[in-house]
Amino acid sequence: EVQLVESGGGLVQAGGSLRLSCAASGFTFDDYTIGWFRQAPGKEREGVSCISSSDGSTYYADSVKGRFTISSDNAKNSVYLQMSSLKPEDTAVYYCVAKRGPFGIGDLAGYDYWGQGTQVTVSS
Repeated sequence: EVQLVESGGGLVQAGGSLRLSCAASGFTFDDYTIGWFRQAPGKEREGVSCISSSDGSTYYADSVKGRFTISSDNAKNSVYLQMSSLKPEDTAVYYCVAKRGPFGIGDLAGYDYWGQGTQVTVSS
């Protein structure tokens, strides 16, 4: 059974940091794009960041560039999202996603697997 399990969400003050983790099971990271989407109430779903398990290429949405860092540990089948200088507008449920095929954030519909999500709340 394929699973993506997110952890690390929580409540943090503006300017603070959080590290999200995504542990994958049931498949290996070979030739996958693994990333993070977020969904806030009343807002459109946004592709935040992704990383290629093949060559380490990364993508960041403009809204998080310079503040978030994505990394992966293929040996542990895990991906991490280090979030710094958090803002109230970063408040959302963050979902870990994975897909095979060409690298790129794309749309959630193009992903093969996704997790249940972890809540991130940034207070002002």
